[in-house]
Amino acid sequence: MIHFQRSHTIDATPEAVWAVLGRYMHVDEFAPLITSVDALTEGEDGLGSKRRNHFENGTSVVEEVTSWQPGKGFTVKLSDMAALPLHEASSKVFITPEGGRSEVTWTLDYRVKYGPLGWLMGQTMMKMMMGKIIDGNLKGLADKVRSIPTA
Repeated sequence: MIHFQRSHTIDATPEAVWAVLGRYMHVDEFAPLITSVDALTEGEDGLGSKRRNHFENGTSVVEEVTSWQPGKGFTVKLSDMAALPLHEASSKVFITPEGGRSEVTWTLDYRVKYGPLGWLMGQTMMKMMMGKIIDGNLKGLADKVRSIPTA
């Protein structure tokens, strides 16, 4: 598995960040490349929740929550990734308090198809592409958190 990780400090409390991040079915409110989300499960967001994220280029991916820690973060397993050259992938998003601020870390662990050539592609082109996506998600999250009025 290839591990990729990015972090971003947001000038907001972990509770304020979780108020956005914990709305699992609404990732399209801050992730710039996600155009819409289909909820594939009903009920409260948490362990077992599934969503289909639709992207600008017409592709989609399904994410299922495999770990849910309210106020702290979650882990998802990706599936239905026909548009991606991946055998498997999982992602973790977690919040670490830093005084009155929050460090949000977004990881992606993935295994690329096509043997050694795929591994090389995963270490180079895929990391660059994933970096842009995750950086955009973290910036969008920070912007969304800042746009919410505080009491």
